[in-house]
Amino acid sequence: MQSILVSGGAGYIGSLTVKTLLEQGYKPVVLDNLVTGHRQSVIGDVPFFSGDIADPHLVQKIVEQEQISAVIHFAARSLVGESAEKPDLYFEENTAKTNRFVSTLLKSGVKRLIFSSTAATYGIPEEIPIPESAPTIPINPYGQSKLMIEQSFSWLEKAYDLQWIALRYFNAAGAALDGSLGEDHLPETHLIPLILKTALGQRKEIHIFGTDYSTPDGTCIRDYIHVLDLAKAHVLALEALGKGIESGVYNVGTGSGFSVREVIETARQVTGRRIPLVESPRRPGDPDRLVAKVEKIKELLGWSPQHSTLEQIIESAWAWHLSHPNGYDQ
Repeated sequence: MQSILVSGGAGYIGSLTVKTLLEQGYKPVVLDNLVTGHRQSVIGDVPFFSGDIADPHLVQKIVEQEQISAVIHFAARSLVGESAEKPDLYFEENTAKTNRFVSTLLKSGVKRLIFSSTAATYGIPEEIPIPESAPTIPINPYGQSKLMIEQSFSWLEKAYDLQWIALRYFNAAGAALDGSLGEDHLPETHLIPLILKTALGQRKEIHIFGTDYSTPDGTCIRDYIHVLDLAKAHVLALEALGKGIESGVYNVGTGSGFSVREVIETARQVTGRRIPLVESPRRPGDPDRLVAKVEKIKELLGWSPQHSTLEQIIESAWAWHLSHPNGYDQ
């Protein structure tokens, strides 16, 4: 049984990936500093280490003690607005600490790594759907911090034979189908949980930022991917590296998108509740459409979304929010 270190494994996507690894016969090991993660989201008897990825002694101890063979690296700051206010924090927490983390892994003999990247590396796209070959011109420090990590991997591969795959996600959403794990952020910035918190009465209304975009209903269109499909992509990427596939980047999305109005209307149908909305001015930097081109991951990794209709995403998220109205702090 392979032991896989999951950094940030107490976070939203990390915890669902830990669950998927268990179901696929791996032994996940979690490292998380719990700044944004939740200890309650690490299920069962999965080994858990509280600490920082930039702590070389801790990382080396985990690798040796747990006989780590590969790493899935989620640990990061991920709030776009915060990154604009505190770019130095993001270049330290994301870029610099990842460099120290990977350096320790390589010195400890671990040379396979799956990296949690983002569509924010593309910035404002010139082409829709967005291929992996599109220009990478981030418009915020968060996207830049992730792109710098991706770029460093190519040099580490040449120097130290690092095998790596970076998965550029679009909009992760949804929850575990058994209701055990879901999305619990503070502050919450993602559209679907904000809508569902409005349905629960925890928020007065949902804001639509901009109604004059070049889309059929005037609101932004985004590509939503169920978190379980995203978790499965990490496992398939891990298996592909084990079989010797070339390192590189892959988009993870559905190849189609939904507008803000469509998401709100679907949530109304799923919840059966009134969801008041307020139309507000555009936010700077929001593109009309962000949709992934996903042929590469389908062809080379054998991945395809299984749970990512908008109804499936919202139904699973709604079940989580109903059973966990205060997140993990019940």
